[in-house]
Amino acid sequence: MLRTITFVYVIQQDRVLAAINPGSPEAWSCWLTRRVVLRVLEQAREILAKTSALARRVPLEARSQIIAFERHAAIAETAQRMNPVTADALNACATSAELINQLSIINYGENFRVDLRGLRGGAARGVLRRVGLERILQMLEDEVAKAGWVDNPAKPQPTQPVEKSDLQH
Repeated sequence: MLRTITFVYVIQQDRVLAAINPGSPEAWSCWLTRRVVLRVLEQAREILAKTSALARRVPLEARSQIIAFERHAAIAETAQRMNPVTADALNACATSAELINQLSIINYGENFRVDLRGLRGGAARGVLRRVGLERILQMLEDEVAKAGWVDNPAKPQPTQPVEKSDLQH
């Protein structure tokens, strides 16, 4: 069950570590490649834009502003649920991480089912509210920027204090 998630760009791997429920007995982790991450971000943003009830109620030319507003509101709403993850928990996750085989996001009205599956058979699944999905996409985009995987890349940098998002709230 996906309750919390942390993303960390690891420069030596040139991959993003997705640590699910780090530090708990249900901990599982996987490596996300550049190809997977960029595709998921693009498709997830499209899903969020197409399923926004608020954006559908405004003229087409104002939709991008409404979608940006919803995103900022979601980040603000979830900010208090961000907690640091210990280096020990992240190291344990990195050691046991498997390469991602499948990552899917399926829309169910205002909720989204996120399903991650690894090559060795490990998996995590959870149902998120729209604000939770917005938060994890922002966290993933932050790691992509650190990795320099975007058009105007930031220089790869070691991750500072790592945060996780409690997705159940």
